[in-house]
Amino acid sequence: MRRNNLKKNTLHELLMANNVLKMAKENKRIDGRDFLDYRPIKIEPNVIEKPDASARVMLGDTFIIVGINFEIGTPFSDSPDKGILITEGEVLPTASFGAEAGPPSEEEIEISRVVDRSIRESGVVDLSELVIVPGEKVLKMFVDFNIFNDDGNIVDAAVLGTVAALLTGKMPDPKYIAEHIDEIDKISLKEVPRVPIPVKDIPISTTLALIGDKFYVDPNYVEESVAEALITITHTKNDEICAVQLYEGALGYEQVFEALNISLNKSREIRDILLSMVKNESTETNE
Repeated sequence: MRRNNLKKNTLHELLMANNVLKMAKENKRIDGRDFLDYRPIKIEPNVIEKPDASARVMLGDTFIIVGINFEIGTPFSDSPDKGILITEGEVLPTASFGAEAGPPSEEEIEISRVVDRSIRESGVVDLSELVIVPGEKVLKMFVDFNIFNDDGNIVDAAVLGTVAALLTGKMPDPKYIAEHIDEIDKISLKEVPRVPIPVKDIPISTTLALIGDKFYVDPNYVEESVAEALITITHTKNDEICAVQLYEGALGYEQVFEALNISLNKSREIRDILLSMVKNESTETNE
């Protein structure tokens, strides 16, 4: 994702990229981490009042805020018994020297699609429970994430933020809306009683960069820029693969299975971290 943007990189970033390659030959990582270690993770749910659900994620110096909102809409004709999920992400101009204002870049579109696939294909939310009147009215769930600082591995941070927001947020009660369908247009959706979002799974994505003959877990911005291959693998809580995205490069047969094994182990580890942080935040909120 980064290699096409090298011309936009600062001299500092180019020198850092050279250091990454130099240290790779010495079997070291530029920030001192083990090759399979994530950077420090901080997850804070319910950080914004306006959305129905929200979360802030710090993954090292990568900083993301996720907001989730619900609206009433018409279901798609091919899925009249399911609600609607729409995921969009934006890299703000302040996020990095390479980020620019304007229409979504190819990178932003790709990131949004990978996050959407991780959420959608895991079945994290049972969309059938967003139905108000089958074939007529459903809840539309909008997942929006903004990248305030991009120091690499946006996807993992965005998935963590989305799941944290879903676990702690609440949505308008579809049953209440169905029972008051004739009145619903006269009142604000914010006045409708809230119920927990029907979360059925806890997907975790793991992004790996291949540099030389080693996989780097949770690559930072500079490591992504020199990676020979970059891949994200998402696992459900039952250890099933629900999404894979190879952004660039290629992997050999043995490398594919190595990446799968690494991502599976890291997904279990990061899921435990996510749940502990969400539980702690929920406890503090209730006290």
